[in-house]
Amino acid sequence: MFKFLHAADIHLDSPLKGLEKYEGAPVDEIRDAARKALTRLIDLAIDQRVDFVIIAGDLYDGDWKHMNTGLFFVAQASRLDRAGIPLYLIAGNHDAANRMTKSLNLPPNVVVFRSDAAHTVTIDSLQVALHGQSFANQSVTEDLSVNYPPPKSGYFNIGLLHTCVAGREGHESYAPCSLDALKRHGYDYWALGHIHQRETLCDSPYIAFSGNIQGRHIRETGAKGVLLVTVEQDRISTVEFQAVDVLRWELVPVDATGIESESEFIHLVRSSLENTARQHPGMTLAVRVVVSGRTPLHETLLASRNKWTSEIRSLGLQVSSETLWIEKVKLQTSPSIADEERPRLSDDARQELEDLFDSLSTDTTLAQELGEDCLKRLPSDLREQLSVDRNDWLAEIVAEARSRLMERLQNKEVAG
Repeated sequence: MFKFLHAADIHLDSPLKGLEKYEGAPVDEIRDAARKALTRLIDLAIDQRVDFVIIAGDLYDGDWKHMNTGLFFVAQASRLDRAGIPLYLIAGNHDAANRMTKSLNLPPNVVVFRSDAAHTVTIDSLQVALHGQSFANQSVTEDLSVNYPPPKSGYFNIGLLHTCVAGREGHESYAPCSLDALKRHGYDYWALGHIHQRETLCDSPYIAFSGNIQGRHIRETGAKGVLLVTVEQDRISTVEFQAVDVLRWELVPVDATGIESESEFIHLVRSSLENTARQHPGMTLAVRVVVSGRTPLHETLLASRNKWTSEIRSLGLQVSSETLWIEKVKLQTSPSIADEERPRLSDDARQELEDLFDSLSTDTTLAQELGEDCLKRLPSDLREQLSVDRNDWLAEIVAEARSRLMERLQNKEVAG
């Protein structure tokens, strides 16, 4: 019987994306999340007394900005060495040979697969054969798996591969291959990397993405970690997910349908945040609050977006000032009555404004042109931040402008 850890996509010292600092945000947890997750991975390997550890690519996030990144990894790998645990890894697209200009001598327990050809490394004491190949270049578009060696007879065979398999949305098509081809290879386990979402593609043979060990932005929600594999009598007996992340990204949906008062809305948001915190005890959370639904508060919320963002962040600090951090607030509500049922303003000028906003909501070209003109007037650093979610930003700006203007016109009409 033996055990091993399958990990991938550590992206050591990768900057977490989409972060906005504000008073009370857990800045230290955010900054050191990837390092702390790797430390927890090593802790787990030692505590579980695994026989070896696999990293299926993207240990780093590209060339190091300073040597401390490499030194940190050497320190963690040395802990495994002192525990008598070997570490086998392949380079992925982010740490391909042509991207890394810096290097350090690695501890003797670390085996890095070559990039010139697929080859086999054996652990004869366990009768385990590991097959793999590192990326030589950042963009590997050919199927590396076709040249992987045949399985070694009488051994438990493991393939290490950094790949998109048949393609995955949101990921570059690196080292593409087919699932059927991997099955036919005759290996007992395929340790895959590159896709950050944990996924089991096949149970027999076992083919899986372990996912990354630490989420880096809101599109990487949920627990992140490694796969703990136990092999008994040359067969896989268990594959267990083990979380090692220290900062977890979560979406917090708030359905404000029918909510009429601000106090009721505040209570609803607070309850949603408390429920999310209860689901992840002891975990630092980076959450995005998404408010939706038809509500009479629609105009009020959008007309004072900054105020309500601060109010919701205040609620997050009240729920937990140390472990709950609100990354962003998205106000996506709609009026409690449909647009066609709303009374139309009779004044020609106001009617033209209504028509203009209707056009901006439906004519994407017009909205894009307006948005591009606005972006040109911003400093370059702000333009780069907005370029990631530009379409969302334009939609929010249009909706907020409409709500603010219409609320003011309505208030003046009532006052008159």
